[in-house]
Amino acid sequence: MSTELPPVAPEVLAEAVENLTPRLRKKLDAATEGCAASAVLAADGTVTLRFGEDALVTLSPGPVGTITTADQATCSCLLAPRCLHRAAALGAAPLADTPPEPVATAEPAGAVEPAAPAGAAEPVASVASLEPMGTAEPAPVLTPAQLRAAGALWHVAAEALAAGVTAGGAVVQAELLRAAHTARLAGLPRAEAAALRVVRGLRAARERRAGQRLGDLTGAFRELLHTAGMLASGSADPALTGTTRRAYAPGGSLQVHGLCREPVLSATGYGGVVTHLLSPDGTPYSVSDVRPGGLARARGAGSASVALGGATLDHAGLARGGLRIVGATVSAEGRLGAGRGVRATPLPGTAWTEGPAAALFARPAAEAVAELLAAPDAAESALLGCDVTVVGAAGEHLLVRETRPDAPLLRLLPAHPHPELAHTENLRRIASYPGLVLRVLGRPDLDRTATLRPLAVGPVPGAEHTLRLPEEWLGRADLGYDRLQGAHFPQGDAAPVPLPAAEGPDPLADSPLWRVRRLLETGVAGGRRAVAEAARGTESLAAASYGPLRRAGLTGAADLAAALAAEADRRPRNVFGRLADPSPDGYAWAWLAAATHLAAAERCLIAASWAATPNAAPVSGR
Repeated sequence: MSTELPPVAPEVLAEAVENLTPRLRKKLDAATEGCAASAVLAADGTVTLRFGEDALVTLSPGPVGTITTADQATCSCLLAPRCLHRAAALGAAPLADTPPEPVATAEPAGAVEPAAPAGAAEPVASVASLEPMGTAEPAPVLTPAQLRAAGALWHVAAEALAAGVTAGGAVVQAELLRAAHTARLAGLPRAEAAALRVVRGLRAARERRAGQRLGDLTGAFRELLHTAGMLASGSADPALTGTTRRAYAPGGSLQVHGLCREPVLSATGYGGVVTHLLSPDGTPYSVSDVRPGGLARARGAGSASVALGGATLDHAGLARGGLRIVGATVSAEGRLGAGRGVRATPLPGTAWTEGPAAALFARPAAEAVAELLAAPDAAESALLGCDVTVVGAAGEHLLVRETRPDAPLLRLLPAHPHPELAHTENLRRIASYPGLVLRVLGRPDLDRTATLRPLAVGPVPGAEHTLRLPEEWLGRADLGYDRLQGAHFPQGDAAPVPLPAAEGPDPLADSPLWRVRRLLETGVAGGRRAVAEAARGTESLAAASYGPLRRAGLTGAADLAAALAAEADRRPRNVFGRLADPSPDGYAWAWLAAATHLAAAERCLIAASWAATPNAAPVSGR
């Protein structure tokens, strides 16, 4: 079994690559490939990598297990620390997550004035009330440092896009990491996070990792170019600047009740559990316990103790129980922190049919999805509930139909496909009971047509042919941990449910927008040159590519795709008439325009797939 390398802070890797000579940079990709196979873990926690007979790189992670400073990576060769061996070893290690910023110490109890609820009047003694009436708050303005950082990040992102996966090696990635670190120092955390996602995606694509999708990297490039481009143009929208990751702030006293728990398993070796909670006013919260340990920890963490304010609950109990918390600390994403001043007392759990949990299942799924598509930043962690009738298995999907008039077919996919987790087995067992009526709580997959990734299921109140769960499960089963057995299903046959000959109309798959998507992904995989080569040809070839888009009424998509192809093939000449390398900016803007239009069009089609009736006609024209 190979030794895992400790994660490396992005700025440490960027500095190591920057210190290399141009000759050594050309050799970096070859030196990085396969060097992790020689890693050896010592008893003191250090990791050594051998490069030939005379070079030994030693990685000495800090207390949190991460390489955060340059002196924690050393090499025995004469060129160290500006050597190829050290940069290759750091480049082979996974990138560390950005550490959260420290939170200011909370004021004594009673000293903090609570925020006024939405629409309420400001307190009389507030600062706002002392300003002259009619005086508006000044619009936020980016600092010169932020403008410079955003401009630099845009430039390196455009160059990385023009290079593509094939040429996006360690040097290109290091330039992105350097620009990302500068953005972080300038106070642009969203831009930094977007750059890190692109670097991780480039690594996964070049290493051909299992589960890597070119579409994910395409989306990461779109997010990075959009964020950096808007910031560089001077836009100071707080949604673009972002907030520091998981910076916990005082949250006062809270009362929360469990909804469900889900296992977490990352490709970088982390594992654990997240328990989803809900407050009486419907605000979502969560308690996370994710650490190094991989699959074993993901499976065991579901019954591990909750490290929050001395609470005597495990995650299984919290998912079906509740907590009254005093001195809570809460991150911007709603994660509850375990600070020294936090105190928590267990509470009895509530069923999905009671309190704010019942509201999750009260409205049509199409309404909830439309709301999430309008606010994509909140969609990543949002949960959706609905009552469905099982139709049966179709390929990798479990087909269900929402129990509403003229509801479309929905596709259920495992929240995590790992075979050692219970998701897939539970869905397979549910699929063997057509006609079964279920209450499903899950996360909508907004990149797929009418697809839900369920986290938990329960019986539908008043239904005869529904689940029969143990009383101690409080009316729900966590699909990642609880394993459904035959005794949990009703006996006898339900009313026959006709299995459709096909999965029903798929507006996204039936749309000719796949032609634009393929062009964008070609650019991500092969760079600017690949787009130019793919688009070259006669007018009849162009008509075959963009004609179906125009016939389907998607003239905007056709025009933007044609503009991208033309820009990719543009070769300017210098003052001497010789061909010169084109600036990547024009190509990046053309690519971003086409990608942004495609994302908006696909969002409309995905929203339609949730709301469409079985007889609805999709946008067609292959």
